[in-house]
Amino acid sequence: MGAKLSTFSIVAADPETGEVGVAVQSKFLAVGAAVSHARAGVGAVAVQAHPNILHGEMGLDLMSSAGFDPQETIDYLLKDDQGENSRQLGIVDIHGRSASFTGSDCFQHAMGVTGPCYACQGNILASAEVVPAMAGTFEATPGRLPERMVQALRAGQAEGGDARGVEAAHLYIVKPGGGYGGNHDRYIDLRVDHHDDPIEELWKLLSLHLSLIHI
Repeated sequence: MGAKLSTFSIVAADPETGEVGVAVQSKFLAVGAAVSHARAGVGAVAVQAHPNILHGEMGLDLMSSAGFDPQETIDYLLKDDQGENSRQLGIVDIHGRSASFTGSDCFQHAMGVTGPCYACQGNILASAEVVPAMAGTFEATPGRLPERMVQALRAGQAEGGDARGVEAAHLYIVKPGGGYGGNHDRYIDLRVDHHDDPIEELWKLLSLHLSLIHI
């Protein structure tokens, strides 16, 4: 089945700016390549624990073409999934609706917290405070979506984060025409694939990115 993506993540949207994306940290090399999925004008999906990676793009397709909301999307993805109990999913759509799912076989601490415009989730966490700290920080932090999402990761890490330690982090945000040159949607795609302090390195990269690219 492969390595478990012991991970904590947030999917979040800003309907006013059209930004939507995923921020994630894990003791898993290049975690963003597996967990993070987003589509401008549609939403974002995080797949983790023992994920079916295809659920990322499938979920975005369901929201885009079938008009499903995040909970309907999760229900559809898992209805015939033999590995349902080992999955963890977080989904937000561009309207700010959100849903999270944690299978019964995910290792403790494993949970999800949802609110307007976000869903936070994690598994194999150092404490039961990691995910609530992420959610509370996201709600309480003013400013732009990218900073709020990384601050949520920092809050989760401050409560112990991944029980196995740290390795990689990723921030992936899309918005219509938001990419460099204005002819694509990849607004922010910053990866720290292997580092002793990946969230803080991600924060440094984000600060540099915003100062140089998005003044």
